[in-house]
Amino acid sequence: MLVELLANSADLTQQLKALGVDGGGVKILASKAHTHIISIKDMHVGAANILKQDALSIGADLAVPKGTVVASQKRVDTLLIATTRELEVLARKELAQPFGLKELAHTLKEIAKIKKPVQTQIMGVINANDDSFFSGSRFVEADAIKMIEKMIEEGADIIDIGAVSSRPNAAFVSAQEELERVAPILEFIKKERLSERISLSIDSYEPLVVQKALDVGFKIVNDITGLANDAVCELCAEYDATAVIMHMQGTPQTMQNNPTYNSVLDDVYTFLQERVEKAERFGVKDIVLDVGIGFGKTLEDNIALIKNLENFLRLDKPLLVGASRKSMIDKIFPSSVEERLPGTLALHLEAVRNGASIVRVHDVYAHKQALAVQKALL
Repeated sequence: MLVELLANSADLTQQLKALGVDGGGVKILASKAHTHIISIKDMHVGAANILKQDALSIGADLAVPKGTVVASQKRVDTLLIATTRELEVLARKELAQPFGLKELAHTLKEIAKIKKPVQTQIMGVINANDDSFFSGSRFVEADAIKMIEKMIEEGADIIDIGAVSSRPNAAFVSAQEELERVAPILEFIKKERLSERISLSIDSYEPLVVQKALDVGFKIVNDITGLANDAVCELCAEYDATAVIMHMQGTPQTMQNNPTYNSVLDDVYTFLQERVEKAERFGVKDIVLDVGIGFGKTLEDNIALIKNLENFLRLDKPLLVGASRKSMIDKIFPSSVEERLPGTLALHLEAVRNGASIVRVHDVYAHKQALAVQKALL
């Protein structure tokens, strides 16, 4: 008899199929492999006691504060620990229970259905301005076109072009000046029909600039304000463009002035949920969500968002993460912007492992290679 301990990251579905397990058995057994840790806050103590017993009866568990069993507090914070299969069973059991458990059942069912993406797209960054925080992404006119060609050759799936820096304390730029900066690149893109070779994204929240880009074949609008402007919503709907909705606390000029949250996961989730609803009211069909790493976040906030990215898959939209060469790396391991590629790769690989579909990067080839190796491992 030969015993082998397989890694938690092993492809259990593949292993089960190789054993010859029948299709129904594969689905059931695979659902037992992934353990979810779910924070449930401000529960009625009666709900906590019911959920605790129901969880234990099926092999899951609910961590509760001392005194919960005797209802020493009316409301408590808890942690539910359950496999996907156990969540499915719990969701059915709680549908008949009081104290808000019926509503919780729908959320548990939602979480049990989450599927992480299989493929990851690389979004290359090009800035048509001279004040981006990373000099390696600054290009104008002819140089920008050469860089687009280079990124395509290196394996980029999307090119994101912007003309205004969104770094902390960046200077304000008018819509007209932004358009003047980016217009020569847009005209060349139109002339060379580059939109037929690669997906193009405009990094802007100004309707004037967004419309010009959409007119020359751009299909993605990357809006750091999260579609705050109704006119941008209307343009995305009219041109059938994908909208990237990002969370930012404050503005680039104020966002790092002591950012605070009640709960960064809850607050960012609520914001994104509300903006998705707004976009859909305007008729926007394709939506990507960005939790906004570095945009009004502390180091601890950024780490929490990347580690718990799966939480945002509950919104049933693809997730984009852009941590490329950002200052959070310097806070972990002191380094200049030019030295932050290793840290960038670590952050983006973790983001992909936790559910990101798109990574926004300055270094396309390095990410293409890293993602290929990660895919082989997982």
